[in-house]
Amino acid sequence: MKGLEHRRAWPTGTVDSHGLPNFLTLPAREEKPRRTGITHVLDKGTPLPALEAYLVSQAHLIDYLKIGWGTAYIDPTAKERVALCSAAGVDVCLGGTLLEVCAAQGKVAELCGWAQSIGVDAVEVSNGLQFLTPDQKSGLIRSLSQDFTVLAETGAKSQTAPVVAEEWLRELESDLDAGATLAITEGRENGTVGLYGPDGCVRADLVEAIVARLPRERVLFEAPKKAQQVWLVNRMGAQVNIGNVPLDEVLALETTRLGLRADTVPVPDAGAGRE
Repeated sequence: MKGLEHRRAWPTGTVDSHGLPNFLTLPAREEKPRRTGITHVLDKGTPLPALEAYLVSQAHLIDYLKIGWGTAYIDPTAKERVALCSAAGVDVCLGGTLLEVCAAQGKVAELCGWAQSIGVDAVEVSNGLQFLTPDQKSGLIRSLSQDFTVLAETGAKSQTAPVVAEEWLRELESDLDAGATLAITEGRENGTVGLYGPDGCVRADLVEAIVARLPRERVLFEAPKKAQQVWLVNRMGAQVNIGNVPLDEVLALETTRLGLRADTVPVPDAGAGRE
């Protein structure tokens, strides 16, 4: 292009430990292993070459990768999938539905032995199918937390199931008391149950009840949709724990957290820059 040889020499600034520019003032983010601002990804069977490519650019942003539902059980590459994530510093979690099916068939011990054999360190204990009693769920969390990181989920997978804030609060607290590392609020992959109405809108009163009673760093809010993620970040800031994020939207979520997306860019002070 004509004249480009005469371009000015602009300052390049400095870069962070990942080689990324850091000249902007942005919300603080913890390095991994994080206690807050956790990003939990839902993997629905991403081909291994694609997963490896995502991890090259995004592993520093992903805390947990959940192998959704029971897909790990029928995936011949499950062990390689876990190994890829482990090498990239991403914890792998089995989906809660698989554990629920195993519990119904009396095969939890076999599930645990198989999970250990392929290198899985975390399991999700859920009751989305409503097969478990509260005592059975607490017992599973108490037992499994001796050998795995347990992520325990509250909420049913049905849109017709009643959502009663006080019942959710009791279950979330019970899960943490039983030994869960994180308490998860159900949203599914489509974001239309549990924490959300059938139209995908956030049940704001439920969120407010949760954050008023439980420590925010112990709660992970499933939020697969952009609008839900934006709502949570605007309400709780960059350090909110967000789950069931599509693998191809991890970078987009991080820009939402940092105010690098129009939906969460801080409104500038009207008097800034004036004499």
